[in-house]
Amino acid sequence: MKIREINAMRGPNYWSVRRHKLIVMVLDLEEMEQLPSNKIDGFKERLETMFPTMYEHRCSVGEAGGFFQRVEEGTWMGHIIEHIALEIQTLAGMDVGFGRTRGYGEEGVYNVVFAYMEESVGRYAAKASVKVCEALIVGEDYDLTDDIQHMRELRESERLGPSTGSIVEEAEARGIPWIRLNKYSLCQLGYGANQKRIQATVTSETSSIGVELACDKEDTKFLLEQAQVEVPRGDIIRRESSLEESCKYVGYPLVIKPVDGNHGRGITVNINNYEDALVGFRNAKESSRSGAIIVEKFITGQDYRLLVINNKLVAAALRTPAHVIGNGKSTVQELVDEVNKDPRRGYGHENVLTQITVNDLTKAIIKDAGYALESVIPEGEMLILKDTANLSTGGTAEDVTDILHPANVSMAERISKIIDLDICGIDVMTTDITKPLSETGGAVLEVNAGPGFRMHLAPTKGLPRNVAGHVIDKLFPQGNTGRIPIVAISGTNGKTTTTRLIAHIAKMNGYRVGYTTSDGVYIQNRLLMSGDCTGPASAEFVLKDPTVNFAVLESARGGLLRAGLGFKKCDIGIVTNVAEDHLGLKGIHTIEQLAKVKGVIPETVLPNGYAILNADDDLVYDMRRTVNCNVALFSMDENNPRIKAMQRLNGITAIYENGYVTICRGEWKMRIMKAEDIPLTYGGKATFMIQNVLPAILAANIQGISIEDMKAGLETFIPSAAQTPGRLNLFEFKNFTILLDYAHNPAGMLALKKFTDALDATVKVGIIAGVGDRREEDTNQIGSIAAEMFDEIIIRQDKRLRGRTEQELIKMLDDGIKMVNPNKKTTIIPSEKEAITYAVKNAVKGSLIILCSDVIPDALELVQQFKELEAKGELVFND
Repeated sequence: MKIREINAMRGPNYWSVRRHKLIVMVLDLEEMEQLPSNKIDGFKERLETMFPTMYEHRCSVGEAGGFFQRVEEGTWMGHIIEHIALEIQTLAGMDVGFGRTRGYGEEGVYNVVFAYMEESVGRYAAKASVKVCEALIVGEDYDLTDDIQHMRELRESERLGPSTGSIVEEAEARGIPWIRLNKYSLCQLGYGANQKRIQATVTSETSSIGVELACDKEDTKFLLEQAQVEVPRGDIIRRESSLEESCKYVGYPLVIKPVDGNHGRGITVNINNYEDALVGFRNAKESSRSGAIIVEKFITGQDYRLLVINNKLVAAALRTPAHVIGNGKSTVQELVDEVNKDPRRGYGHENVLTQITVNDLTKAIIKDAGYALESVIPEGEMLILKDTANLSTGGTAEDVTDILHPANVSMAERISKIIDLDICGIDVMTTDITKPLSETGGAVLEVNAGPGFRMHLAPTKGLPRNVAGHVIDKLFPQGNTGRIPIVAISGTNGKTTTTRLIAHIAKMNGYRVGYTTSDGVYIQNRLLMSGDCTGPASAEFVLKDPTVNFAVLESARGGLLRAGLGFKKCDIGIVTNVAEDHLGLKGIHTIEQLAKVKGVIPETVLPNGYAILNADDDLVYDMRRTVNCNVALFSMDENNPRIKAMQRLNGITAIYENGYVTICRGEWKMRIMKAEDIPLTYGGKATFMIQNVLPAILAANIQGISIEDMKAGLETFIPSAAQTPGRLNLFEFKNFTILLDYAHNPAGMLALKKFTDALDATVKVGIIAGVGDRREEDTNQIGSIAAEMFDEIIIRQDKRLRGRTEQELIKMLDDGIKMVNPNKKTTIIPSEKEAITYAVKNAVKGSLIILCSDVIPDALELVQQFKELEAKGELVFND
């Protein structure tokens, strides 16, 4: 078996609009296509032995044991690999359940689709599942242990931490979109100009002064002392020579820690002699960036964390360091092993609690207590194993929010304002949290910026607290979702022009617009990325930009199939049309499958948004059945029965009637302007441009843009190399005209033909090229249409051959031409530059040169050079 490619979906996609995290592996079974599972001796038994937990896989049978039943009856290896990939992820602590295996359109080749939680784990699971299956087929032993552990490690290195993850999950639950901005914990909540950012539990609204103070324990303690907050007596030193005097001043027992430490690093507690103090000082020095060390009175009692968000106490927890309790029989190591058997404990952050690891620090703490790993602890005695109570080192937490004394609540809220932190973790040591610190001799030990939420979200004992909800309340008050208007456009032809027109109208209406097209990404008409930018990365580029408050996103099939959409929901989804194009690629072989790809766009529209569909296109019109939103229709025929039916239902439609582009609310007409007065339509001759105008004015109307503003937008959207590069760009020379257009598929060529048929010219010369990632019959058809359109044809070739040879593509076009007219004057000039130059140098008076190009910038530059030469009188023609 051979893996052809592995793609990771990261948004709504062809396989599922709801399940965004999917691995799509293209798998060639090769000779295994002839050997389903029931034809391999012992395969089922070996599979059951390796994966007994797969009994829970119900599969299409719909009941436990269903998958094994399918294996016994006989199923193909792609299906089995799908289930193995799901199961090994589950065994590694990532419970995923969605999968499906479908034919790729070639014999023995399948799309194996399954869910993942972390992309690197999903990709690894894809490869590992094939290896496991191959071992099962031949009866070789396969040890899963290394794979499972490696997937756990990948997950821990890639996943968001529990604190950041909880905030993101809360945002998602409230309909607030988010984007991860780096491989760590920096995330964007909301889009464009309405975004907020978080990094762990520090937000874009967190005071930088507050963070600086919290990171400097000396300043923090000074400010708290000034405000009469109970803090332990202490001293700040930098040199080892000052340690002994400092210890005498503070008095034993001591705690020694770096001034600028965090997460428990470099802290040594309960120091009772100078020798231990010296060890603690050196330990703190290793973790201190500034070199300053705190020597502080060790306060006896229990360790509490008070969490304040937006100056309100929202949770409190009693923290206990990792420990074991003796039973008079078991050794320390045996007790640790027994504690780690708790199903709530897992690797890293995978479960509520973390497994206790025995490292050098643990051994030193055990030794200081007078024991070793082989020692038996007396019954009932607690042995502390770590020097801090962090959950990440195996500690436990008990929620005590409801028993906090009001004085302690008030103190915590006051501290958050003193240090100026919107999210603040306050560490308190006291013997009784139900009493004021002043009565118990307790003290505030530390104030933390970016405190961890895990102990409050899932305490070992007590009530879990949705502390992330308070963060979202602060960042997005009163139900704000942080969204900006998103208009997404898909279809076979007309996407780019429709995108540019909507962006232009929105910009004219005062919006700061970001938009993506097949020739680049624009922010307020400034080109920031060039090339085909219709995929998810380009969409995210716009949605990340903090200056943008209106997004128009062209969304092509390629990006959808490669990685899914770059956004989860849009306000308006437009599908212009569906025609045969790019068939035979990426497993899409029929126009119905292509329509399903395009249909992802309207399926992602928000419930109160609109899917704008072409009522003249059966496949597009049928998309209304799968959407969960409002539907608006457009048509070039005002008497289209589908339009009439929508109008009777008081729906919104856009039509071309009596020469006007018109919006109808119900049956009431609102004429925008005459099509012939819209520059984009070239006096109404470019009917396909009129069709592009209709969804654009619908989108504008739905967004609340007035008819006057729409009209102003249409009047000022002048087709040109700058405004609409590669879309009906006309260049008038003294003796001839050049028309440059992006037409690159049969439907686009037919639309162009309809336009050029209405243009007068002595001779029409067409410069055409084949595209390598089209079917042979599609390229033949382009040649046939060209034979009907042009008096003369020049066949050139693109720089990007996309899997074909230059000779193959030229022959396909020539074959198509000959099907219509074997005697058509045809010249073959592979270089685009040379082909254009030849056409210009041999142009006759009154001729029209029609250049069909998909590398627009190069072609435009060459035509502009000819214009400059003509202006200088240097353009020389052949006799």
